[in-house]
Amino acid sequence: MTSGTTAPRGTGAAGQRRGEPLPEALLDDAERLTRDQLRALQLDRLRASLRHAYENVAAYREKFDAAGVTPEDCRSLEDLARFPFTTKADLRDHYPFGMFAVPMDRVRRVHASSGTTGRPTVVGYTENDLSMWSDLVARSIRAAGGRPGHKVHVSYGYGLFTGGLGAHYGAERAGCLVIPASGGMTARQVQIIQDFRPEIIMITPSYMLTLLDEFERQGVDPRGSGLRVGIFGAEPWTEEMRREIEERTGIHAVDLYGLSEVIGPGVAQECVETKDGLHVWEDHFCPEVVDPITGEVLPEGEEGELVFTSLTKEALPIVRYRTRDLTRLLPGTARPAFRRIRKITGRCDDMIILRGVNVFPSQVEEIVLRTPGVAPHFQIQLTRRGRLDHMTVRVESRPGTGPEQRDTAAGAIVKGIKDGIGVSADVTVVAPETLERSLGKLRRVKDLREA
Repeated sequence: MTSGTTAPRGTGAAGQRRGEPLPEALLDDAERLTRDQLRALQLDRLRASLRHAYENVAAYREKFDAAGVTPEDCRSLEDLARFPFTTKADLRDHYPFGMFAVPMDRVRRVHASSGTTGRPTVVGYTENDLSMWSDLVARSIRAAGGRPGHKVHVSYGYGLFTGGLGAHYGAERAGCLVIPASGGMTARQVQIIQDFRPEIIMITPSYMLTLLDEFERQGVDPRGSGLRVGIFGAEPWTEEMRREIEERTGIHAVDLYGLSEVIGPGVAQECVETKDGLHVWEDHFCPEVVDPITGEVLPEGEEGELVFTSLTKEALPIVRYRTRDLTRLLPGTARPAFRRIRKITGRCDDMIILRGVNVFPSQVEEIVLRTPGVAPHFQIQLTRRGRLDHMTVRVESRPGTGPEQRDTAAGAIVKGIKDGIGVSADVTVVAPETLERSLGKLRRVKDLREA
């Protein structure tokens, strides 16, 4: 660790270093609740939120009526399972403002998805929504190890994407100084980090790797940058990626979860003292895990699709939103009243079905990151050979790796994919800095089958 960084406190479940726990004085009122007190608060807020959606959003009224339920039918948290799901298609079908539950003169901001796969999903915020969002991101930053007076370098994109502005206002609410770097201009960001000496960086894990490559290109050791904590969100990442980042930087790498349809970043946060999954801020969001095929609610601990219902949102209440993210619900640890979700490393819609075998990019990432001689930059290409789908993995070598080492690495990855995933793939190890770098959210899969 560099001087001035948080001292290790042993190891967590995955063997990683732990950070300092949040002092009792910095816990907010909700973080002090017992589990029973939190569940009682959830039920009151859930019933009010269902009523708000039913009375003010025609689309929800139609869906509830079609399912034969009314807000009064919710007498326990378990009754939520009787209500219909909301999907991204619902928001697109009512583009742009048809799912809003308040008059437009009460809406203070809108955000939207990129719309790369169709119409964007548009979300709105009242003044109370924005304040609540800032509170939750501030709570997340404190849980990650941030403290009042820290400098926060925000490399999430600003604009319609929720990441940049969500992190920005949350960091200010936490009493931090914000450096609004956004994405891109990588060499300049590295210089700013050296000059301004932020303690915290909020960034996607793939763009952090791009920054680290730039540090090393400039001949600068990132372990001397002054950074203490990296708060990583907006895309799935693995424990192997965490180890790669922590070893190269000396920082604590913790996970942040959110999505614009629910509110943005700040829905759940990993605590630096345990690094064992993300505590869901259940005073504002009710999580479920369901079978991705049947929609049946699964018992705690079973893997399935994550579903969220908002409890306090005014402009855009969301009821049983299907996130497509795959995870498990687990009991709370560092924040005992709040349940955790296991680190998300895949999505239902990221899954590749290759000759009958389910393949996730995160599985390939794990194999790449444990292979000597290659960098953590890779791309999966899907093509068709005759009637069969075929997968090629292109991986960058590390600087100074010779042809024989590259061949050995390619063979190890081929074997790892065959043994660990059960499919055959071609692997090409290419020269350093060959593959496209991420400036925000990373797309690991390039599907060339239609072409």
